[in-house]
Amino acid sequence: MILKATDENIKKAAEVIKKGGLVAFPTETVYGLGADALNKEAVAKIFEVKQRPLIDPVIIHISKFGDLEKLGYVDERAIKLAKAFWPGPLTLVLPKKDIVPNIVTAGLDCVAIRMPAHPVALKLIKYSERFIAAPSANLFSKLSPTKAEHVYEQLGDKVDIILDGGKCDVGVESTIIDLTTEKPTILRPGGIPIEEIEKVLNEKIEIAKKAKIKAPGMLKKHYSPKTPLKIMENPKPIKGLKCGLLAFKEEREGFDAIEILSKKGDLKEAAANLYDCLHRLDKANVDIIIAETIPEVGLGRAIMDRLRKAQGL
Repeated sequence: MILKATDENIKKAAEVIKKGGLVAFPTETVYGLGADALNKEAVAKIFEVKQRPLIDPVIIHISKFGDLEKLGYVDERAIKLAKAFWPGPLTLVLPKKDIVPNIVTAGLDCVAIRMPAHPVALKLIKYSERFIAAPSANLFSKLSPTKAEHVYEQLGDKVDIILDGGKCDVGVESTIIDLTTEKPTILRPGGIPIEEIEKVLNEKIEIAKKAKIKAPGMLKKHYSPKTPLKIMENPKPIKGLKCGLLAFKEEREGFDAIEILSKKGDLKEAAANLYDCLHRLDKANVDIIIAETIPEVGLGRAIMDRLRKAQGL
């Protein structure tokens, strides 16, 4: 059931969360599939509906800064980053406290936490009086949803309520930073550019390459359309195939369907449009989607991370 995200409907959705149900809701990044994070049976429903393996942890969403210390052990770095970027698309991985069920963390001794920067998400957490565990509201490894209809297309009536808050502004998932080790490490590039995090912490941050799975989005294949996807630096149609093109800013000849991320070459706009463009190309009846490479600076890193995962690299 898709409901417009009015105050009354957010309160209805909050009651569903309290009773152990599932609610899909907008965040600034993508739509999340939420349940009461401390209710093991409710969180298990997330995994069942998404067909998500239990080895893949989920993020807990909070609405108050003080709640961070209820869920994880906080150090000075976590406080600095939370003050700088919350509410916003940054997830902190911290040593977990016993209150957090093992199903949320895939049995790990660390927990991923963030405070979303979307009024609907924050109200839902506040009205439900719960911490909300929420991965993206899609089938496991498939394209993330940035609109309510994307959620319904994949999950249908398996979700109790889908709150329609319009298109997500950021359009790619949160940046995830691991603070459980001496040197902070980016586990997933996302909505906060690494350069901005480095300024706050005043140190160089590495991106994990073959790290142990501690957070969502670290498996080899993820965020994938049904149509095969291939990344090319200079995209050209493949002979004998109907080809769709995911272009950065310019059209190219010979393709059967074309989506442009940003005609201005704006990485923020490109990130916001990424999944929406891929959803359209996935419905364009082409044999393959060819994705043009994006400059790997700022949000370009997050876009290329998603494209590589979609290709299965």
